[in-house]
Amino acid sequence: MQKRDVLPLHLAAAPFTFDSARASGIPGSRLRRRDVAHVGRGLYRPSDWSFELEAAARALSAASAGAWISHVTAARLRCQILPPWLSDSTELHLSKPRSLPSVRRKGVFGHTLLARDDEIETVDGIRISTRSRTWLDLARTLPLRDLVCMGDQLIRVPRVDFEGRTRPYDTVEGLRSLVGRHPNLQGIVRARDALDLMRVGSDSGPESLLRMAMADAGLPEPDLQLPLRADDPLSPTADLGYRHRRIAIQYDGGHHLLDAQVLSDKRRDKAFESAGWTVLLFDKADLADDFEKAIGKIKHGLRSGWVDHPLASGFASPQ
Repeated sequence: MQKRDVLPLHLAAAPFTFDSARASGIPGSRLRRRDVAHVGRGLYRPSDWSFELEAAARALSAASAGAWISHVTAARLRCQILPPWLSDSTELHLSKPRSLPSVRRKGVFGHTLLARDDEIETVDGIRISTRSRTWLDLARTLPLRDLVCMGDQLIRVPRVDFEGRTRPYDTVEGLRSLVGRHPNLQGIVRARDALDLMRVGSDSGPESLLRMAMADAGLPEPDLQLPLRADDPLSPTADLGYRHRRIAIQYDGGHHLLDAQVLSDKRRDKAFESAGWTVLLFDKADLADDFEKAIGKIKHGLRSGWVDHPLASGFASPQ
């Protein structure tokens, strides 16, 4: 039989609320012992607990009636794309409507916001902002290019076999409607600018960053998820590219280091090369220098592709 002074496992393993302790038969006096830390109004944790974001957010949500997890915390819990300086953030962000008192909890970033019911949801017992609303809330914080990366993730077409869903999280039109509801929100101008730069077809943050670097360099806008054979659903595809110049651009991320993926990538690239395309491969080393060298290679490929183009001779400068 369990001793009365021993906390139940679900209370000893993660933060918990006063109400959940009482529901488990734990008296208030037991919560004043050294193995329990009081971290805020109605909120406790085991003294030896190692921080874990989801557990902390779950307890904070349960202890904060009418509030919801938001901003960076919501983005991390939903695995949304964040810049490196926020990707491991342990910040706890909590939002409340204007009808409730402001958030005043130690170690918690509080926000008072106007949000509609469909901009907040409950996921696995945690009341949290939707992915789209989280994107909008972070418009005040994120640089433009990182906001575009997060937005591209929302509107990309999912791969059903790997993700188990058939529809994107949102659309450009849906996000534009969301932005239109909150014209006075801080960061709203940056959100509008991001919408103009977002594109369906960027499957990763680095692909989005490469596309924006190409635009900054004055290069023509590339096609995204460009199939070798148009109208063939089984055709190999390039992350970005120019069909009329037969240039395929691939960004190989960390998962491409796996043996099976390496073989698949080689078959993909060989198919393009056999069809007379130039294949340009980039990776994290190119990302590290903001694609400066990559832009030079793409420019060279475009010049070479145009010289080899059947129409080029008609526009060549006289010798």
